[in-house]
Amino acid sequence: MFFLLSTTSSHASQWILIDNFETPSSANNWVKADTKNETSPLIQNPQISERRSEQVAGSSNFYFIKKPAADGIVGNRKALTYKALPKIVEVGDIYTFYTRINVEYFPNNHAFGVSNLGPKGIEQNDYNAFEPTLRVTDKTESNGDKNTGALMVKTQNGYANIHNEVTGQDAKPLEPGSWYEVWYVVNNAPQRDGGQTYDVYIKGGNEFIQQQKVYSAATFRMARELPLTHFLMNCNTGPVDKPYGNGGLKYDDLYMIEGRNLHTPF
Repeated sequence: MFFLLSTTSSHASQWILIDNFETPSSANNWVKADTKNETSPLIQNPQISERRSEQVAGSSNFYFIKKPAADGIVGNRKALTYKALPKIVEVGDIYTFYTRINVEYFPNNHAFGVSNLGPKGIEQNDYNAFEPTLRVTDKTESNGDKNTGALMVKTQNGYANIHNEVTGQDAKPLEPGSWYEVWYVVNNAPQRDGGQTYDVYIKGGNEFIQQQKVYSAATFRMARELPLTHFLMNCNTGPVDKPYGNGGLKYDDLYMIEGRNLHTPF
């Protein structure tokens, strides 16, 4: 028992905290930018990105919820929220990122991941500021394809659902109200060395009772081969005439660690 506890503590001590939202001022450390605000009548800064609390086993847990706008308000097309990483991931490095997510409700359209641009570049490029990109949405694409609400990754052909290797099928939609643990092992080596890719593991909900690898070698969105510097979240109400929905995505316990590490940070 002592050996197991010591091993767990050792693994936990190596993780670098990005944010767990336990500090009252933590939400103030994130930059919020609504760079394509088409609300009418115009609402300044319509996105909701704030720290909230929930009761878990009699104790308060604090988390961060992100919504493109309050329910019923449409037209906020790019609701960006970002923060500098505590450790830059240099070209050639491999880091594991750990994030807990929880769908408030569908319909929605969210993306999160890591960027190698600075604040100006993030706000100018929005979705194209991402490199490793994870997506949660049940929106219908412009070509008519309907997303299911499963967690998605970026591929060279667009996005792909994560895959349940036990059933041999795409994963089911994320269950609203359930916390999921997500590990994404990011290889920031140049493409010629097999980098600019990431593997994804998940645990949570009724589908993934145990941790499972659900995607191998997803591709960086832009593959700029630059140091990774920021954690980035984005969401979108959709256009005024065809809104997607304002369901939120909750975030908690954002960590990073050098190398491939599939333990939990705590």
